[in-house]
Amino acid sequence: MNETLIGFAGLTHLGIISSVAATAKGYHVIGFHDDAELISRLNSATFPIQEPQLLEIFRENKERMTFTADVKALSMCHIVYVSIDIPTNEEGESDLEPIKKIIGQVSNVLRSDACLVILSQVPPGFTRQIALDHKRLFYQVETLIFGRAVERAMYPERFIFGCNDPSVPLPKHLTGFLNTFNCPILQMRYESAELAKISINICLVASISAANTLAEICEKMGADWSEIIPALRLDRRIGQYSYIVPGLGISGGNLERDLRSVLRLSENHKTDGSVITSWLNHSQRRKNWPFEILKETILQRNPEATIAILGLAYKENTHSTKNSPALLLIEELSNCKIKAYDPVIDACVAGNHIEGATSALEAAKGADVVAIMTPWPEFKDISPAHLAATMQGRTVIDPYGMLDANKARSAGLDYFTLGKSPKRI
Repeated sequence: MNETLIGFAGLTHLGIISSVAATAKGYHVIGFHDDAELISRLNSATFPIQEPQLLEIFRENKERMTFTADVKALSMCHIVYVSIDIPTNEEGESDLEPIKKIIGQVSNVLRSDACLVILSQVPPGFTRQIALDHKRLFYQVETLIFGRAVERAMYPERFIFGCNDPSVPLPKHLTGFLNTFNCPILQMRYESAELAKISINICLVASISAANTLAEICEKMGADWSEIIPALRLDRRIGQYSYIVPGLGISGGNLERDLRSVLRLSENHKTDGSVITSWLNHSQRRKNWPFEILKETILQRNPEATIAILGLAYKENTHSTKNSPALLLIEELSNCKIKAYDPVIDACVAGNHIEGATSALEAAKGADVVAIMTPWPEFKDISPAHLAATMQGRTVIDPYGMLDANKARSAGLDYFTLGKSPKRI
């Protein structure tokens, strides 16, 4: 058993996932959060987040995991990660007060030979301003992806580490812990590491924006974007793991936050950020895609139509609704009767006027339109024939292509999906 004791300060999504992953690597871990009710729930394995494999891995390793509301427990740790999620406002601006508070709490109890690692995403320049010996202060780029968080924490592609002096080797305890993950460790100055996370997300946005732009052209001219994707993945300059599947703009919050951050950096340093503005504008256009289809096909003649919304989370395998396309669509449908179903989210999050359902077909019963707004795996099992028999209308909006388009048309449905021309009866 490894003698290095690891601490995590901040048990929101990032901290919970990271602490459980550390126990799976054989380490004893102390997780701190100054919320006694949350700690009680975590100790009873009642997690406030939804992630595949999280509960199973926790149960396998719970003897090495301690959750506590007492910050003094971190005084025993050799390494303490600050792992609180950073909230953002409507403009994508980060609220840094919670992380400043928790850094202050941890600094007061940190043992003299311990390392403090900022794992939360912070703006460039933040880490260097922390009043702690910079020889034991580090910034690590987090790689959290909602719905794949456990996988990413257990099997990282690389560690990006911000240091005061990248030429100095990392402390022994820290190196030993990182090496258990068997991936490259990239050391760089604080500011480079902080900007590296933003840079990764900006490159992802560029791919998403390119895919959405071209997919929209496909929808208008009879091409099929799904036929083009394999050609792109076989191009080494683009690659098999690239983000080239079309979607409903940029959701979740992190990507938009980083776009806003680059705009602010560009303004502060007087560089050209016009391409960022274009990506944000295009993202908004694609977010409106389901509503534009609804206006064209139904709402102009029946503004009080019954709409079934399948999926409320912003993506599959997560409980998060931050910038959810489904909730954005519901905001536009004030005159409609809406029935909603999501496997993990209660329909009440969309408003008290929303009627909840216990299954996809129950939500679709009597609906004029069915909109599949989150690509939950279970929606692939929906039979278009059963759906057609359950609905009152004949319109299905399926941005992510969960249903078989040809079977949908054979069942007598008008079928709309991203990147392809509509299939109409």
